[in-house]
Amino acid sequence: MTADLFGEGTQSKGTGSTATQPSGSAPLAEQLRPQTLVDVVGQAHLIGPGKALSTLFEQRKLHSLILWGPPGVGKTTLARLLAKAADAQFIALSAVLSGVKEIREAIDLARMYAKQGKVTTLFIDEIHRFNKSQQDALLPHVESGLVTFLGATTENPSFEVNSALLSRSQVYVLQPLQSSDFERLLTRALAHLTFKLTIESEAFDLLCQYADGDARRFLNLLDIVVQQAAFQGHETLTADLLKALAPSQIRRFDKGGDAFYDQISALHKSVRGSDPDAALYWFCRMIDGGADPRYLARRIVRMAWEDIGLADPRAFTLCNEAASTYERLGSPEGELALAQAVIYLAVAAKSNAGYVAYKQAMATVKQTASLPVPLHLRNAPTQLMKNLGHGANYRYAHDEAGGHAAGESYWPEGLEAQAFYRPTDRGLEIKIGEKLAWLAARNQRKGE
Repeated sequence: MTADLFGEGTQSKGTGSTATQPSGSAPLAEQLRPQTLVDVVGQAHLIGPGKALSTLFEQRKLHSLILWGPPGVGKTTLARLLAKAADAQFIALSAVLSGVKEIREAIDLARMYAKQGKVTTLFIDEIHRFNKSQQDALLPHVESGLVTFLGATTENPSFEVNSALLSRSQVYVLQPLQSSDFERLLTRALAHLTFKLTIESEAFDLLCQYADGDARRFLNLLDIVVQQAAFQGHETLTADLLKALAPSQIRRFDKGGDAFYDQISALHKSVRGSDPDAALYWFCRMIDGGADPRYLARRIVRMAWEDIGLADPRAFTLCNEAASTYERLGSPEGELALAQAVIYLAVAAKSNAGYVAYKQAMATVKQTASLPVPLHLRNAPTQLMKNLGHGANYRYAHDEAGGHAAGESYWPEGLEAQAFYRPTDRGLEIKIGEKLAWLAARNQRKGE
């Protein structure tokens, strides 16, 4: 059975998808680059009646802006179309290949256009790759109106773009493409290519999975598959044939970028939220995307101390053992130990009482002076120190009833006793709380 992949006046369900081989030498994604706003797929939250980017097209006037989104979602295409709609000269630079010298040359060209009565848009692809001085070189020309700045980035502009440049630009967030968007792309490819190939629904779904929200990847993969299918004489593309023809596919993952930290955040919060299945999903997403298992092991150990705490001290040992197991076995066997550590943390009793106590104690230390240690708590290894009163009247807790020197103070003079650690009513901390209450009661009776 074939898929109904056609919503734009082409073939209907049951007849199959017809793909064709490109006639030009350029990649299929370049051949099918949208020439009008109507051709752009995806980004329905920005494109459509009354939407932000559509309004800019209608006004035919631009302001400085940054397009932020993953690869292959139309950032460069939208920048070109916006410049065209505004009847502006379009100067494009890649931050990967350009520097201050290229910026100066672009500004000189913009000045020449200005003398001719033309406005200029300066498009910087991968703007996050520019350092501070390179970004600063743009500022006076953006402020003067000589150029309208259009930036594209796959990284969070809040972290990667200078605040001065960011404050002068509107940020538009682009989203990965969905299955319905890929249907439109496939339909457009069918009209462009010539080799007929029926694409089954399972194969289309797999194409979408391989594309991972990236239109360029989808079309380039389709181009490769169609050419190989034609060469081998296949008339139908099944999921099994696609797996055989397609090169190894890796999902989108940036080991040092914003998506990386978003995913580790999702993993940590799933553990904290006691959802073992979601936690395991994010762990596997990161492993599948190429994250270093040693980094994940370090984060897992941190979760044990930060979010499980003394509610379940076994978590510390288990996570350390999982990390050691990975070091001994490596991938992929060692990853099973880390995965089970993630599951254990997610179902364990939770407490951040120790974490909060540490933070509060550190804040108190920073806010108070270097208060001297009380004499009775000082060490007295020499006779001189004993003569000065070091260790005098110190009560040795082991010699006291219950192993507790009730009423004794261990705080510096001038600093009121603090209660940093407040155990929860979960896991082992239930017992810890009962012990602290017992100690507090003995201290109170001693003071009466």
